[in-house]
Amino acid sequence: MCKVFAGQDPEGYRLVNRSIRIGGHSTSIQLEATFWKLLDEIAHGQGMTAPKFLSTLYDEALEINGHIPNFASMLRTTCALYLRDRQPLDSEPSEFTNKAA
Repeated sequence: MCKVFAGQDPEGYRLVNRSIRIGGHSTSIQLEATFWKLLDEIAHGQGMTAPKFLSTLYDEALEINGHIPNFASMLRTTCALYLRDRQPLDSEPSEFTNKAA
């Protein structure tokens, strides 16, 4: 099982900085390339560019929660939620599933 994870392409976990405008201010966000790819996919699905999606997400989260202690972490969990919700509930066990269970 670990070979699937250990053998992944290092390009996927290469850190990438992107500059975006949030709340009228320019900022830089550093995430792994895989997360940027997922965020681009999520944004496209929402009919937005990634910068527009991130700005909208930030504004909405700020409105709901009052503050955002770690926006980069929020973006990573956004990707995790997106992937989790894409999984069919009755899918067949994958190679990641503990077969002994």
